[in-house]
Amino acid sequence: MAKTQKWTASTFTTLLHEQITKEGLKVKKSDLSHAVQDVFEQAVWAGAKGQRVRFPVIGALAWREVKARRAGMGKNPFTGESIMLKARPASRKPRWSFPKSVREAYVRQARKAA
Repeated sequence: MAKTQKWTASTFTTLLHEQITKEGLKVKKSDLSHAVQDVFEQAVWAGAKGQRVRFPVIGALAWREVKARRAGMGKNPFTGESIMLKARPASRKPRWSFPKSVREAYVRQARKAA
């Protein structure tokens, strides 16, 4: 496979298809693409239900609790202007956490580029 600038779902599916065909299994690329899409959709739904979804090597999808905030006055950090902050209810937001090995790989790559 040629080196590309972007990693897309198609890139992922192509690499997976190449690995599977090396093993001697025959699977249509379109069937593999649908299977990958279905698996990730199921992972998103499991995460939405509150489960921690772990993907080996690349990380985990989990919830993050966001605290409620009262309305009040605040300052724009760039201009120093006073602004009115709206109240915000408590909520849960999705969060992706990376393992230490991934963070270190990005640091090593950044050092090489500099």
